[in-house]
Amino acid sequence: MGLRARKIGTLGLTVVVLCAAGGRLSLAQISHAARDGGNAQQNTREKVIIDTDIGDDIDDAFALALAVSSPKLQVLGVTTAWGDTELRARLARRFLIQTGHGGIPVAMGPRTHDTAAFTQERWAEAWPVPAGGFPNAIDFMRNLIQRNPGQITLIAIAPYSNVAALLEQDPAEFHELKRIVLMGGSIRRGYGDLGYAPNHGPDPEYNVASDVPASQALFTSGVPIEMLPLDSTQLKLDEVLRTTLFSRDTPITDMLNALYAEWSYSTDNPTPTLFDAMAVAAVIEPSLCPTRPMHIVVDHRGYTRVTAGAPNADVCLLSDSDRFFHFYIPAILESANR
Repeated sequence: MGLRARKIGTLGLTVVVLCAAGGRLSLAQISHAARDGGNAQQNTREKVIIDTDIGDDIDDAFALALAVSSPKLQVLGVTTAWGDTELRARLARRFLIQTGHGGIPVAMGPRTHDTAAFTQERWAEAWPVPAGGFPNAIDFMRNLIQRNPGQITLIAIAPYSNVAALLEQDPAEFHELKRIVLMGGSIRRGYGDLGYAPNHGPDPEYNVASDVPASQALFTSGVPIEMLPLDSTQLKLDEVLRTTLFSRDTPITDMLNALYAEWSYSTDNPTPTLFDAMAVAAVIEPSLCPTRPMHIVVDHRGYTRVTAGAPNADVCLLSDSDRFFHFYIPAILESANR
């Protein structure tokens, strides 16, 4: 109790100083200040776990590429969620090894029913299951959090089945997460609304609507959440941008190009939307997606509603696509020089 009281006292002083300076603390900043007593982090690299359903849409691969390319992130592990989690783990493992990041471990979550097409199936199937299989994702996350209490950002870019399972099985360890940064939800804009045509309103977004009970558990958990909904993540990698990105021959661009080609052939779509990449980018450079505190409720159909109440998420409603790609493409291309 004495340590908790000292932390709260330090936090109070921090809030007073920041408020006097005209600053505004986010939920995650307040939680982090409380955890470390206001002291500067010893490790300047952000410790992250990436929870992904890589293999269906292509944006997960682009998100993972950015995470391993950034000198500001320490990727402690990748966990696969939803659908055929073993095949997803094989894909993630191949990607990491063939891009020179084989030291990052991969763990698989419980398999679930999934109706989405696994568009990068052939690429994943070409990589074997390791001897002994993949570790259990829930145990893997729990162990990492135990060794790094209050320090890990969980980047959730899949339906939240793994997240909810960790919360249910070990709520104490779950609440030792520093924060969860997620791609999910729809507040004012739905799919296909890029701001050019009349707005048709929000939609049930895939990650939230795929597992409504898990999403509801997450948003009522009390862990700091930074939410990147459809409003700010519909970032189109058009032909000019793809040409620029794939103009250099590096291990990461080669892997992205191969996965993109398989995804594009499978979906008959030449232009990917990099929803999930914004979740990673916002951890590295928060100004790319400024947030505001909101109280989010997930209804029974998977809509994310803003209601009255104490804020439970910091939500980004607007981003600049041009600025995002000026950040993303150099980050990928310059990683080969590090």
